Amino acid sequence: MSTFKEILPEQIQDNPFKLIGKDWALVTSGTKDSFNTMTVSWGGVGVMWGKPVAFTFIRPQRHTFGFIENNDYFTMSFFDEEYRDALNFCGTKSGRDYDKPKETGLTPAFTEDGIPYFEQARLVLVCKKMYSQFLTEENVIDGEGVKKWYKDDYHKMYVSEITKVLVK
Repeated sequence: MSTFKEILPEQIQDNPFKLIGKDWALVTSGTKDSFNTMTVSWGGVGVMWGKPVAFTFIRPQRHTFGFIENNDYFTMSFFDEEYRDALNFCGTKSGRDYDKPKETGLTPAFTEDGIPYFEQARLVLVCKKMYSQFLTEENVIDGEGVKKWYKDDYHKMYVSEITKVLVK
């Protein structure tokens, strides 16, 4: 039995800079039969087109990229510090080579619509894609950012409506 309750996006109490940039999240997409997850530390929350949104960035080389591309929804799951090793594993190992839930001990859970997240999370954002676009060198204004983060494999940005927020 899930211990989550649903709240409105504006009721989230966490600092989004700490939540995403320091605590990290697992982005998970797919179905009950086939899904993958990866750690992200780039993104944010806000309002776009009158809707509460979350945005994140995924490199096309990542196994999770195909799952996000082929599904309308994904989740962003946030954990307490005790799960840092699991987040490290999910950020450095590929789902092509490892069964991440088995390796980390994280328990997959699914919304009533079958969207995957993890039972150990303390906060889950259920996100429906609204807009996506690859970052490109010609659109980057801060040249130092390009030098620090890129050689030639730019992320794709996903802006998604937060359709549900689950908290413990």
